[in-house]
Amino acid sequence: MIRLEYLDKEDFRKIVQWNENKSSDYLFQWAGPMYKYPLTEIQIEDYFLNEVQRDKSNIFAYKITLVETNEFVGTIELHVIDEVNRIGRIRRFLIGEESLRGKGIGKLALENTLRIGFEKLNLQKITLGVFDFNHNAIRIYENAGFIKEKLLQNVRKASAPYWNLYEMAIAKVEWQIKND
Repeated sequence: MIRLEYLDKEDFRKIVQWNENKSSDYLFQWAGPMYKYPLTEIQIEDYFLNEVQRDKSNIFAYKITLVETNEFVGTIELHVIDEVNRIGRIRRFLIGEESLRGKGIGKLALENTLRIGFEKLNLQKITLGVFDFNHNAIRIYENAGFIKEKLLQNVRKASAPYWNLYEMAIAKVEWQIKND
């Protein structure tokens, strides 16, 4: 069992630790272009001060915490990108504790985030972007009800060839049918 709580400044160090001894590609894969390699607490703090102020922002940044141990194991963000049409976007989703990947924690975090988006924020659609080689993430998203809307080719020049990105989405009505 997990719970989502707002990220706080004391969580930034752990996020940096998850990215130590990793590549710039690893950082970009989960965080996008927001942060530069190597990741520092100052970068995260600047982002939070300028973008994620809970009472002033449409960005909801959560830490994923294991209920049993109170351990902080990952992050997920929900950004309301279109207030008129009520569209949100999942971003910066990472299970940082590698030993816990593949154990259903990401699935639970995604389900909880969708519930917040559709029930509390009254969103009508939630989108995300995922690189086409990230098969585990794509499977989790599809199992949650997301559909691939389009494939964007050559969106990121990485250390290897260019990366392709799937844009995926789930509508509130589809989510409600799946969860009734």
